[in-house]
Amino acid sequence: MEFVRTPEERFADLKDYPFEPHYVEIDGGDGTPLRVHYVDEGAGELLLCLHGQPSWSYLYRKMIPLLVEAGYRVVAPDLVGFGKSDKPIHRSDYTYAGHVAWLTRFLEALDLRDMTLVCQDWGSLLGLRVAAEHPERFTRVVLSNGGLPDGMGVPEEAAPVMRKLLAETPVLSAVDMKAKFEDPPKDRPAFMYWVRYCDARPDFHPADVMQLMLRDCDEEERRAWGAPFPSPESMAGARQFPSLVPIIPDDPAIPANRAAWKVFESFEKPFLTAFASSDPVTKGGEKRFIESVPGARGQKHEIIADAGHFIQDDAAEPFSQAIVDFVRANPAP
Repeated sequence: MEFVRTPEERFADLKDYPFEPHYVEIDGGDGTPLRVHYVDEGAGELLLCLHGQPSWSYLYRKMIPLLVEAGYRVVAPDLVGFGKSDKPIHRSDYTYAGHVAWLTRFLEALDLRDMTLVCQDWGSLLGLRVAAEHPERFTRVVLSNGGLPDGMGVPEEAAPVMRKLLAETPVLSAVDMKAKFEDPPKDRPAFMYWVRYCDARPDFHPADVMQLMLRDCDEEERRAWGAPFPSPESMAGARQFPSLVPIIPDDPAIPANRAAWKVFESFEKPFLTAFASSDPVTKGGEKRFIESVPGARGQKHEIIADAGHFIQDDAAEPFSQAIVDFVRANPAP
């Protein structure tokens, strides 16, 4: 497996990101050692904070001091292909199952246990799978603006039509793509425009995406969002992630995600949803978890105001407080 490693100087003096870097090597799956970066701050009960696409652990920079001050240890890794972690350069190296394996190996390498999972976006697609497959390592789950798609309600015979529709979806600019989420089209899921944008738009760049989607993003923050991605080959993972979301019922990830849902349908450990009020991507996605996960019953689920998809950045204080209140209300056995 070929990979690149973003030069350390790209991360010098990033705004609000003073955290000491930590690294661990994992097997890339073919014997290639991949270096994974993670933030590890504070002491106390462990909160595992997982970012999504196209962000990195910088997403939690505002929350980490708040959670540490509240008495917790925060571990926030950069997923393979993001942040300071190594980045395979071929998009074919990135698969849903491969990402689950990489995250599992990371947890095993550090022997992380008794964790509260905090996850959003692809952090939830991966974190929820790992929590379902290794529930003994987790104490609680906090889910925000994410999910575990398994094709529920979509007939298998719809797959060819959906694949054709996806292939025919126009590749729009970032601004026009975002508009499809704000005013969803009737002929196809808005998410297909996001897949095609990341897959084929020549000027795709994670910094542009983050600046467009965040409530506030100054030029120093924009530099930080772009820091991990100095070249087209470094963006292979960021481009590939949306294409891996199993929105079509014959996707190879569907069986494993359905198996994970079976686990969560009998999951008694505390489970909190804290979604944003203004996220057009995942709005309403909390309902299935609230209704289906036993550990979600009786919890103080929240819809956090004035926040979009990247809730960690838009609403760091209320989201952090929701996590703290939840952990304190559900002490570990």
